[in-house]
Amino acid sequence: MAEIIKRLPALPAERALRVISGRWKPVILYHLFDAPKRLSELKRLIPDISQKVLIQQLREMEEHGLVHREIFRQVPPRVDYSATALGLSLQPVLLALCEWGQRHAAELNELDRIAECVIKPRPLPAPIAKAEIAANPTLR
Repeated sequence: MAEIIKRLPALPAERALRVISGRWKPVILYHLFDAPKRLSELKRLIPDISQKVLIQQLREMEEHGLVHREIFRQVPPRVDYSATALGLSLQPVLLALCEWGQRHAAELNELDRIAECVIKPRPLPAPIAKAEIAANPTLR
């Protein structure tokens, strides 16, 4: 994890873009905003993503503190993925990006080629305290 975190840029805006960049991370997060999901559920909800890429993106988001993976010791084993408080704090950011994308499409007369923004805002968790960030390196 330290290796991934060390590679993040120092400029906050660039860091934020690096953490959520990629074709699938915002889509995966969107599906985790509602409730925890199993890998098979995410694969069904995002049929165009390969399982390898899905797992890779989930691992990266877990290392950046956006996603939590919970392993249930049962037969067969079960793993649930959920958005962390830090991940959930991206809801308004992703909604703003979606709305900007719609405005951009409208300016270029391409609204017929774009989907609706379907992020359902839900109450955000309490702000993350500096002490909590200091105690949990994945939140840095």
